[in-house]
Amino acid sequence: MSQPVVRKERLEYNKLQKRLRRQVGSAIADYNMIEEGDKIMVCLSGGKDSYGMLDILMSLQKTAPIRFELIAVNMDQKQPGFPEHILPEYLSNVGVPYHIIERDTYSIVKDVIPEGKTTCGLCSRLRRGTLYSYANDIGATKIALGHHRDDIIETLFLNMFYGGKLKAMPPKLLADDKRNVLIRPLAYCKEQDLAEYAEYKAFPIIPCNLCGSQENLQRQVIKQMLTDWEKQHPGRTETIFSAIRNVAPSQLADTNLFDFAGLRIDPEAAPQEESEEDAGVQQFIPALQVS
Repeated sequence: MSQPVVRKERLEYNKLQKRLRRQVGSAIADYNMIEEGDKIMVCLSGGKDSYGMLDILMSLQKTAPIRFELIAVNMDQKQPGFPEHILPEYLSNVGVPYHIIERDTYSIVKDVIPEGKTTCGLCSRLRRGTLYSYANDIGATKIALGHHRDDIIETLFLNMFYGGKLKAMPPKLLADDKRNVLIRPLAYCKEQDLAEYAEYKAFPIIPCNLCGSQENLQRQVIKQMLTDWEKQHPGRTETIFSAIRNVAPSQLADTNLFDFAGLRIDPEAAPQEESEEDAGVQQFIPALQVS
């Protein structure tokens, strides 16, 4: 490989790394994800996103104005063919404390879910319960999950189209058990950027299909829809994410979020000054009136 090509690739990598570090830092600051003295359990699946999250958090840890602890945790669910040596070797090499939790949830899922049906839902619930309990056992104050911006947007449409709810994945969440705070430091990061970063860093990726489960077909439909939209209208995905962060409850219809029943006119309200837009509309009103 020629020197100019190497220099160009290095430049692209530096730009990508700085962008991801900036986005993760902004998400942490915007949602107060990490505080002085936090003990953060970083959930590591062996996929590109969780590898990237751990790598960036370790980098920020060196320069952050506060002190916090990182502990990488992986759950070995005993899928056939799972390469048990990969994560311990990687984590030992990068020098981060880690734990491998061994739970045979694979057998449970296979016993409960009929052949040919997707196992992802039950598998994730079993994994989540185990990780939450383990976080309490080790005294973790936060649990870091590797969901990125595209995951959040996809979840929004999944809930809208299939669940009839207007909700996504919050960057920070108090779990239902009220004992764990979940954070998503990659909330501002694009999946494509994380995929490119994983290639640059040569993370030892472990495939997520070892159990032989079908992909979540509903999520794949949503992902394809968003991909098509982005091709037709570049920037639409970014606009959708901006909308998630800019919600107007009074312009929706949820009576639990806004007191529609209590709306009343204010007799003491001062008339608003006429805007240029209103003035322009006034010129057309006579033409619209019926003689």
